[in-house]
Amino acid sequence: MERPPLTKRLKRYLRYLLIAGMLRLLQFLSLGAARTLGMTLGGWAYAIAGGERRKALKSLARAFPDRSDAERDALARGAFRHLAAAALEVASTRALDAGLEALVSWPQEDRAVLEAALAKGRGVVFVSGHVGNWELLARRVAKAGYPSQSIAKETSDPRLTALVEDFRAKGGVRSIWRGQEGAARAMLRTLRGGEILGILIDQDTKVQSVFVPFFGELAATPRAAADLALRTGAAVVVGFCQRNGEGYRLTMEEVPAPEVTEREAAVQALTAALSQRIEAAIRRAPEQWVWMHQRWKTRPVMEASRDASPAPADPASAPVR
Repeated sequence: MERPPLTKRLKRYLRYLLIAGMLRLLQFLSLGAARTLGMTLGGWAYAIAGGERRKALKSLARAFPDRSDAERDALARGAFRHLAAAALEVASTRALDAGLEALVSWPQEDRAVLEAALAKGRGVVFVSGHVGNWELLARRVAKAGYPSQSIAKETSDPRLTALVEDFRAKGGVRSIWRGQEGAARAMLRTLRGGEILGILIDQDTKVQSVFVPFFGELAATPRAAADLALRTGAAVVVGFCQRNGEGYRLTMEEVPAPEVTEREAAVQALTAALSQRIEAAIRRAPEQWVWMHQRWKTRPVMEASRDASPAPADPASAPVR
């Protein structure tokens, strides 16, 4: 494999040093200080990062066309502030791990959903999205003693990937890096071993996907969760960790297998059902989703072909005969 240019390698190394240094410093913050600092930094980012701000506002206009510009601006600003606060809360590991149960409430009725799914003995495909604080979701479940692994995407820098893996592992979160050799086998082993396999399916990424509705528009949605569940017979649970005051609350729901026998139709139906749950969670607290992500970037083939076709001729420009 050809090595990247020296300037790119240098940028990656400096980025790694910056992130590693920040994590070492942030681990000593209290949760309150981390939250306050994150809110402040998120507000600054909204003001400075014009490109990401415009992406967020564009996404919000598609999802909430009936809301005013001022309302969408407030939601976008809130999303930046929430995302930064959530990241810093996770980074303040000493206070986080000491007070995790107090920070993240997990009502018995929601815990019972996961336990009932695990009791079926065929593993659990646990589906969520970039809603609320997904890192705390994985950490809370792992720290409670439930055997689990999460599918994650490698970064462009192996050192940074190793840093993230170590950071998660200290919280009991084991990662399966989807780009690595043997990842598919590891996913199947996890489920066949009766464990939980976590996967996020709310982004338009370069993986096998199907188009299902999301805020009224078709969106390319990863199909892996449905494929794995249908192939192994694993139970499917959807869950979220959403901010509730100064803490978070876990919610969980088991999603039944679709009542169709044809494989592709079943994948489509189950993926659509899961996406609908994610949309519902976002609607409960729109400021807790990553609106700067270009969710509707990939278009269905027929729609893309239509958009690329030549525009009809203007009758007014036709020659008079």
